[in-house]
Amino acid sequence: MTASDVTSAVESVDTPAGEARITWRTAARARLVLAVGHGAGGGIEARDLRALADALPRLGVTVALVEQPWRVAGKKVAPAPKTLDTGWRAVWPALLTPGLPVIAGGRSAGARVACRTAAELGARGVLALSFPLHPPGKPEKSRQDELLGAGAPTLVVQGGNDPFGKPAEFPAGAFELVEVPSADHGFAVPKRAGIGREEALKVITDAVAGWVGRIREC
Repeated sequence: MTASDVTSAVESVDTPAGEARITWRTAARARLVLAVGHGAGGGIEARDLRALADALPRLGVTVALVEQPWRVAGKKVAPAPKTLDTGWRAVWPALLTPGLPVIAGGRSAGARVACRTAAELGARGVLALSFPLHPPGKPEKSRQDELLGAGAPTLVVQGGNDPFGKPAEFPAGAFELVEVPSADHGFAVPKRAGIGREEALKVITDAVAGWVGRIREC
C-alpha cells in the first residue's frame, strides 16, 4: 500500500466534557482501527503518535488520533481522570466502523484512559505507550491495577529510562512489553545513546505493527 492509498480527515465529536476531535488516517483496505489518545502534557503531535499515524495505514490499519476536549479548547492542564474517561467514552461510537475491530490506545495519561475503559467499550486490544506506572520517584503509588484490569490483549511500549516506570518495574507475564532502549517518557534518546531518534521510532512502529498483525489474525 502506498501513501496515495491513505486518506486524511478531521472530525469533531460532541461529548459531555466538550468538543473532541478525531484526526483520521484511513487505510484504503483497512482491516482494523487503532484509536490513540494523547497524554496530559501534549497532544497528537507527539512523535510516537505521529510515527504510528504515518506507518500503520500503509499496512492496512486505520489510525484515529483522538484529541480530548480540554486540548481542543486550548487549555494547558488536563482535567481529572474521570473527565478524561467521559470524553473517551463519548468519542468511542464515532470510532466504530462496521466489520472492523477497534484497538484502544494512547500515550501516558491516554494509555491509562484506554486501560480503564477497554473492557466496557469492547476494545479488541489495548496499546499503552509510555504507561505512567507511577509518579516519578514514587513507586509506591503504583497504577498497575489499571493496566492489569484492561481486560483485553495489551502491548506496553516503554522507554528504558522512563521516570514514570522503567520496563523492569512492570509485572511480568500479564501483557507484552517492548523496551525502547535509553528512551525517556517522550521516547527521546540522549545523544550518547547507542540508538538514534529514527531508530527509536522504528522500534515503536515495528513492535506495534507486529502486535496489531497478531491481534488482527485472532
